[in-house]
Amino acid sequence: MSTSAPPGRPVAEGLRLAASTLTIWPVGMPRADRATTSWAMTLAPLVGLGLGIAAAAVMAVAGLVTGGLLAAALGVGLLAVLTRGLHLDGLADLADGLGSGKPAGQALEIMKRSDIGPFGVMALVFTLIAQIAAASEAGAVALAVACVTGRLAVTWACTVGVPAARPEGLGAMVAGTVRRSDAIIITVAALVVALITGLVTGFPVAYAAGVAAGLGAAWALQAHAVRRLGGVTGDVLGALVETATAVALVVCAALI
Repeated sequence: MSTSAPPGRPVAEGLRLAASTLTIWPVGMPRADRATTSWAMTLAPLVGLGLGIAAAAVMAVAGLVTGGLLAAALGVGLLAVLTRGLHLDGLADLADGLGSGKPAGQALEIMKRSDIGPFGVMALVFTLIAQIAAASEAGAVALAVACVTGRLAVTWACTVGVPAARPEGLGAMVAGTVRRSDAIIITVAALVVALITGLVTGFPVAYAAGVAAGLGAAWALQAHAVRRLGGVTGDVLGALVETATAVALVVCAALI
């Protein structure tokens, strides 16, 4: 689906849809037609930037009065609150579905359940520990970069050619709505900003490398999910957000 609609209301409505879908911000839910959805998924990294700035600010302020680990926990915790915990829930559901070893149909049914199984618990615990520990080492700027990376993973998961696993739900609404050229443009823009940020802060390649590594990890998980489930779902998108965020933070921590 092309995202080359005339500028103006479609873009604004797309950004509003992205914010209403990916956060708790009370911006209302616009009509989710394909054009609006296309803009929403293309502009998802901008929503990630807003979330990242908020989390980084909390982490930076908390770091003035407490240890880095606790400050990082507060920053990561704020992200969970601002996203209603939906991405973490998606991570747990996908882990349970894939970990079950069941065929696609049964795995999707497992993912729809409201409870969390052992695979989901392990995925949540490991991912949150990794995010908090890495953020405490890499700093608030890296947390903001990682938040953008997580939403870039969503943009790529919604590009043309990536199927939906179900005929209904969030995955069906957003699958295949983003042109690859648009995903490339916004990714290049994010990498350039990350590189400039790294140069300014004295870590030339850390943030750009974090973005690249996070997207690579998300791509691998997405490919596995599509192969096992037949496509993406809302849970898959949430898992991609948390995975890309965690990997971006870990790489930043290793290079800072």
